[in-house]
Amino acid sequence: MNEALDAHGVTPAQFSELMIRLLDHGVLCRDESKKEAELYDRYLRIPELVEDYLSVLQVRLHHEHRFASLRLFPPGAEVPGLADQDEGLGGGLRHRLGQQEVALVLVLRAEYDKALREGQIDEQGQATLPLEALTLASKNLLGRPLPDGRTEREALFRRMRQLRLIRGAGDAGLEDGEAWVTIRPDITSLVTDAVLATLIEREDDQPCT
Repeated sequence: MNEALDAHGVTPAQFSELMIRLLDHGVLCRDESKKEAELYDRYLRIPELVEDYLSVLQVRLHHEHRFASLRLFPPGAEVPGLADQDEGLGGGLRHRLGQQEVALVLVLRAEYDKALREGQIDEQGQATLPLEALTLASKNLLGRPLPDGRTEREALFRRMRQLRLIRGAGDAGLEDGEAWVTIRPDITSLVTDAVLATLIEREDDQPCT
């Protein structure tokens, strides 16, 4: 391993830093910060070594080349797709998403797909919409709004930012009726088209009131 790393100009300490960051966070996006850009570029120098290391753990890596992001999936998860019920997703690979977190991920995916169909995607593949639209979409798709409590809502959106699924919606802006949320294209790697279709079909089957 050391010889292979040395051939690519990467030290064992640098390799360890990259792997610890990936396994700890489960996701890495080049445009998130200067540090993540550095780690992503380091991965590009040694992709085979990283993936060989992860294969021993039966952890799979999804590389979204277009948007320069990496996301890890635990054993048993679909790639891309939602993890199976036994494993769950999370910053730690075994951390299960809560019910409200899963609900918001589904709503984000549905809204991203809508923006994609309408051509409302920027050059980075992101969709931006008002926070109010997410609340309305949650009511329409899942029959319930986003949490009303400030603490609960802050924690929910903070988790989405940690998963690199959204930008914006910082804690200070959640009480602002004019707040906007930017959905990252990585949302498509967590929710398959089949799951999305089932969700939309369920909405269409609901009786009109």
